[in-house]
Amino acid sequence: MRRAVDPRLLDYARATRPFLIALVVAGAVGAALIIAQAWLLADIIAGAVAGGKSVGALSVPFTVLLAVVVARAIIGWGREVMAERASARVKAQLRDALLEHVAAIGPGRASHRWTAQITMLSTRGIDALDGYFSLYLPQLCLAVIVPVAVLAAIGAQDWISALIIAATLPLIPLFMALVGAATRERMEHQLRSLQQLAGHFLDVVAGLPTLKVFGRSKPQIAAVGAVTDQYRRATMSTLRVTFLSSLILELVATLSVALVAVEIGLRLMGGHLGLRTALMVLVLAPEAYLPLRQLGANYHASSEGIAAAEQIFAVLEMPLPTRGDRHEVPDPAVSSIEIERLGVQYPGRARPALDGISLTIAPGEVLAITGPSGCGKSTLLGVMLGFVSPDTGSVRVGGVDLGELDRDAWRTQVSWMPQRPHLFAATIADNVRLGRPDATSAEVASAVAAAGLREVVARAPSGLETMLGDDGAGLSVGERQRVALARAFLRDAPLLLLDEPTANLDGRTEDEVLGALERLLVGRTVVLVAHRPALVSLADRVLELGPVAVVA
Repeated sequence: MRRAVDPRLLDYARATRPFLIALVVAGAVGAALIIAQAWLLADIIAGAVAGGKSVGALSVPFTVLLAVVVARAIIGWGREVMAERASARVKAQLRDALLEHVAAIGPGRASHRWTAQITMLSTRGIDALDGYFSLYLPQLCLAVIVPVAVLAAIGAQDWISALIIAATLPLIPLFMALVGAATRERMEHQLRSLQQLAGHFLDVVAGLPTLKVFGRSKPQIAAVGAVTDQYRRATMSTLRVTFLSSLILELVATLSVALVAVEIGLRLMGGHLGLRTALMVLVLAPEAYLPLRQLGANYHASSEGIAAAEQIFAVLEMPLPTRGDRHEVPDPAVSSIEIERLGVQYPGRARPALDGISLTIAPGEVLAITGPSGCGKSTLLGVMLGFVSPDTGSVRVGGVDLGELDRDAWRTQVSWMPQRPHLFAATIADNVRLGRPDATSAEVASAVAAAGLREVVARAPSGLETMLGDDGAGLSVGERQRVALARAFLRDAPLLLLDEPTANLDGRTEDEVLGALERLLVGRTVVLVAHRPALVSLADRVLELGPVAVVA
């Protein structure tokens, strides 16, 4: 059963708590104004019809009634403004919490599906909470406070009408619960369809060159259309349930108010009820049902946000890799790295990625890791980077287990160059400065020269301040590799981890990158994943991974 207010919102979005308190206060004031308005209307009409009072005699009640109406409008406007501002703050806090948690999980879970899910949740998913905060929560507060206050006011005037309203009011929440169960399933299906659409579209865009070469790009139009149509059908199904549920709630509320009106009319005609009391009950009776009817309609408007929030909380509650709290990190330049019976088993895979690997890397040694695809080379680097937690065994630096070290402190001692380094939509200098944001322009220029990137920078329109597109658009693959090398030169860390740094390069570019690598390896402890003989030749020792690890 879904809760009206998920307590996890209070944990991850601090702005929710003062917003809820303010809603309760505004709801109580609004309920008091509703009762005051009904009392004044009944008093004015009864005084004019039954009491024969003139317009002048009723000027004071008219003025007070006008003030009450204006006050209700101001309360309603203030509630909307407060909800919009609270929604913006809550969304910002949830988005920060989600992205921080995903960053803390690390790239070990990275996949197209995971990327599409996080992208959708952090954008459309969180934005869907607008309806939850601006419509559902304010109406939920009114649905709790107003019917109780109105029922108490009616009970003080006419207990029979109060009894009828008390008997019929629970019908609306009952039908809301029945309809809400069906809506929840459809909303979750709609959200899954949207995630499937996002993931499929991401795959198509990423693989568009391959699809074009093999003549399969046009069939993908039909595939994307089919997924889009599935999302359309899920959305229309949800809207259909929404309209039908609104009709049901309106019908129940209308019949309930009509029942009260009939018994009021009969007793009024029989002389068993005064005009003023009858008018006040008739004015207040619809107000008792109105908040619950609107709550049902607003629930559907917010259901997408509620479904997305549950998925966001599922991500936020994912366990983080174990983190140590030791900030004094041994220096890899003078400390050996001992890997003992290291084992990693990924969920859903039949075979372990690593199974009982043991070796020692001496300070200043260059170790090359070779082996067939899928034998665990990149996994070993992931463990050393702290991205992957081992299931068995340990990695020790200077006798200290890597799991005891603060990961951020440990990574200050490490430079990493992945197989496909990511460049951001920023200047060349900013991309080089990624590992040392405080580096001077002279230090950046020196790192660029050491990486063999000087000619590329000289040809760029604005030199180091040339803006790159997404993922380094504007540079060739080899130039992007050298930007990553410049990062490593600038970072100047004692431990260097390289994952196929010459992959996908032609012979000439590979020679240029190898020349820069030879300069970079000097005086550092290096672990490099390599297939090409030229890269392996730079190593002091070779570890071949496979069914059995062989150290040569």
